[in-house]
Amino acid sequence: MTNCRVVVIGASAGGVEALMQLVEQLPPQLNAAVFVAVHFPAGSVSFLPDILSRAKTLPAAHPHSGETIQPGRIYVAPPDYHLLVHRGTIELNRGPRENGHRPAIDVLFRSAAQAHGPYTVGVVLTGMLDDGTNGLQVIKAEGGVALVQDPDEAMFRSMPENAIAHVAVDQVLPITALANHIVDLVADARQESPITQESPITQESPITQESPMTSNPLVPEEKIVAEEKAAAEEGQRPNAASPFTCPDCGGVLWELRDAYSLLRFRCHIGHAYSLDSLMTLHGENLERALWTAVRAIEERAALSRRLMAHAHQQNRTQSAEQFLKRAREAEEDARLVRQLILNQKEIHLQGDTIPEPF
Repeated sequence: MTNCRVVVIGASAGGVEALMQLVEQLPPQLNAAVFVAVHFPAGSVSFLPDILSRAKTLPAAHPHSGETIQPGRIYVAPPDYHLLVHRGTIELNRGPRENGHRPAIDVLFRSAAQAHGPYTVGVVLTGMLDDGTNGLQVIKAEGGVALVQDPDEAMFRSMPENAIAHVAVDQVLPITALANHIVDLVADARQESPITQESPITQESPITQESPMTSNPLVPEEKIVAEEKAAAEEGQRPNAASPFTCPDCGGVLWELRDAYSLLRFRCHIGHAYSLDSLMTLHGENLERALWTAVRAIEERAALSRRLMAHAHQQNRTQSAEQFLKRAREAEEDARLVRQLILNQKEIHLQGDTIPEPF
């Protein structure tokens, strides 16, 4: 692969339609490799490559790890795998989820920016929450181009709006104009190959002493967390860790705040979240815990009624009444917890927390 740009595109809810519209506008001779990350649940089957190939512009496929990058192709992250772009090759891995997703848009964007620097074009399309914002920051920090779908056109506004709020994006455009701008950028690409040339920004900046931690977009977050964890273990960073725990593994989360004041959290395992994603996933874990509590309480009620029946068989009237009382108390407790769960769902439905369709 020589003399071409790398275009990385991230989308979530409503993303299939937006991607199809964008790909239809790209020319078959596009001198760029296009990489796509869309939020698909683990265990699902993705037909996105087939859907995008119907546009008959660029062939699309799920790549293999280690595959050589070729211009004029679309590489789609398969479900439950992060897609990483290196110099000349592709990597698929099942590393820790970011913002609750694998594949995660931020992972794709950061890898492309760190490998190809100013030859990278990042595009954020429709979706909920803010996956892609951190990755777009890294693309900008490495000298690349940041493009965002116009939120007024997007089916779901959150991802474009968060990117605009936290990144100095180059263009905010509707889909057709985005495609045309990508074509223009590719046509204006420098003659040097991004595969063989080093990115002009490769030096890692030192980690600051602020708390919460200030993260430089050019320093991998996992490196920051590893160094801060080691420093905290040695007593040098007593306030680096947040009071929150990782929704995926239960570990301590470190706070990282970048130059754009975007607050992010990452555990030493590697799970990473924005503030909105952390709130959403903690809410899901809370609901799961409450339903577990309902099950345990209802089992207690059922067991109490079984003991009541056994006491009646043995003519232990007083014991039977005590067991009946416990059963009724447990049933009332279960009813209250169920009502709490339902009230929480009503609050979510009245707000923006709409489950993302896949």
